[in-house]
Amino acid sequence: MNISPVKLYSPKSVNFGNTENKQNYENPVNRTTERNLAILSSAGTSMLVGAAAFGLTTCLANGRKIPGIAGILAAGATLALTLPTALYNAKVGSFERKENMDVFSRQKAAQKSIYGEINQEIQKEEVPLENKVDLYAKVAMADNGKGVMVKGA
Repeated sequence: MNISPVKLYSPKSVNFGNTENKQNYENPVNRTTERNLAILSSAGTSMLVGAAAFGLTTCLANGRKIPGIAGILAAGATLALTLPTALYNAKVGSFERKENMDVFSRQKAAQKSIYGEINQEIQKEEVPLENKVDLYAKVAMADNGKGVMVKGA
């Protein structure tokens, strides 16, 4: 059995950039799913309107033929009026969300690159510990939107 001493601090074990995790940020917005949900929503709404029209005309008319035709016509008219608007709004909304997520993905990739470079700088043994902490603190403050730390003021 080989027993080794416990190291409380090792500059090689510190990893601020998490460079081992090769995570690629993919855009989660799917335009076909958005379009299918818009179609499903519009069809569901038109079915509800058709059922309501069927129910109302059942109270007013005898038989099932006239209320059935009225329900089908009301559902078809509702679908014809709401589907183009729903498809347009889904297309525009998914485009906007996709662009926003692309900006988010590019920001995360830039952050990963910056933290990777900081990690490489921190791993160097010739850099003093004070400079390592100062460098990481400046980047962390800038990343959090707190501005850049000014020393000596």
